[in-house]
Amino acid sequence: MKASTLKTTRSDMKTLVKDAQELFREATSATGERADELRHRGLQLLDSALTKAQEVQTAALETGKEIAEKTDDYVHENPWRAVAISAGVGVLVGLLISRK
Repeated sequence: MKASTLKTTRSDMKTLVKDAQELFREATSATGERADELRHRGLQLLDSALTKAQEVQTAALETGKEIAEKTDDYVHENPWRAVAISAGVGVLVGLLISRK
């Protein structure tokens, strides 16, 4: 997932949450038709937030699949290098764990 997409989505989600909080504050003092309007706007904001969250989830899944495919291709093209890298990471993790 691109960093700019993540930052934009994070910013959009913060804005949506702030708008929803403001609507809920207004709705506590409103009655009648105004309360219905605020409830409708709140539901729209929640739907928008749900859509954004689903977009982020989809983008994250796609990015994860791309990374997995690239890793798989690399391992198939360079099996011994992959084994050496894995062994090196294992040794480092073992050293870190043994120090604690």
